[in-house]
Amino acid sequence: MQKVTILGATGSIGVSTLDVIRRHPDRFQVIALTANQNVERMLEQCVEFKPRYVVMANADAAKKLQQALQSQDLDCEVLSGNDGLVKVASLDEVDSVMAAIVGAAGLLPSLAAAEAGKRVLLANKEALVMSGHLFMQAVEEHGAELLPIDSEHNAIFQSMPAGYRTGTKAAGVRRILLTASGGPFRDADPKDLEAVTPEQAVAHPNWSMGRKISVDSATMMNKGLELIEACWLFDVGPDKIEVVIHRQSIIHSMVDYTDGSVLAQMGNPDMRTPIAHAMAWPERIESGVEPLDMFSVGQLNFEKPNLERFPCLRLAFEAAEAGGTASTVLNAANEIAVDAFLDNKLGFTDIAKIIEATMDAIDFKDADSLETILSVDAHARQVANDIIKNMEC
Repeated sequence: MQKVTILGATGSIGVSTLDVIRRHPDRFQVIALTANQNVERMLEQCVEFKPRYVVMANADAAKKLQQALQSQDLDCEVLSGNDGLVKVASLDEVDSVMAAIVGAAGLLPSLAAAEAGKRVLLANKEALVMSGHLFMQAVEEHGAELLPIDSEHNAIFQSMPAGYRTGTKAAGVRRILLTASGGPFRDADPKDLEAVTPEQAVAHPNWSMGRKISVDSATMMNKGLELIEACWLFDVGPDKIEVVIHRQSIIHSMVDYTDGSVLAQMGNPDMRTPIAHAMAWPERIESGVEPLDMFSVGQLNFEKPNLERFPCLRLAFEAAEAGGTASTVLNAANEIAVDAFLDNKLGFTDIAKIIEATMDAIDFKDADSLETILSVDAHARQVANDIIKNMEC
């Protein structure tokens, strides 16, 4: 029986993870669940899965949940804040941690899971974007097992040689082909993007995701963050990764070998496939995903991304090349800019402008400690907020 903590249980990845667990009650037991402030959904999950620990983002949400649990006569220990997240990510009794908290908020508990030597199922790409060297070092030093959950990185992992483990350079690999749907604006004239609304940006054509990730997909920053993540997961430079627009989201990524072979992982666009793969690895279990009907797919298309249409992808390549805290600055500025866009304080094309201005305003340094990373992250957020305020004046 594998005992599991799910960080970000009420989000799309968390819900899909619980659906896989629901199908295999003989294999998995939920020990801890965490959420931001969705008390109602968390209560539903506690009633069904009966975790021993529950963590909410703040004390008010935790108090509301505690009262709701008492009314249901459920005995769960309710915690709050970063201390609670770190605790449930590193519990002795836990085997696997699904790290699915969106954004920088997921860094500390994800890192705690690695330092506790857990099987880390990494859906939080920002942990590697912000602190790639430190995170991979923690995995190595503490004997953790790192398995990627993003559909693209999981596909790359599946296409690597037998016996491969993350964080090592695979023999015979020439390049990684990182696929992208292109989001809802893949055919848009760059001039028309200024008028894009938040509602249009979150309407992804292939995937069902949260609002922040959906906007990142629309700007292709999501692919930029995945590029940086892939560099750390597979020990390659950005020059060995090529982004490929693949509209159908059937091939989730590919590995090109020096002998001319290209191995691809295919499947319907459903996150339960990579979740089930990582949870049961190296076994295969039923995930609830419909089998791929090749005849209905018909054809597969591939294109190069237009960096004029997607300047965020260009900025991510530049951050990957620069190294150090460049990607920390990139991620922080992006989170601030996306929040402002979703609050109707910025235009869609302003997102990339805020990120680039923030990167230009900050000198990058070696990302050699958690203190440095958190300090740079906070500074970049302040700079990005100041730039937005000046735009509003």
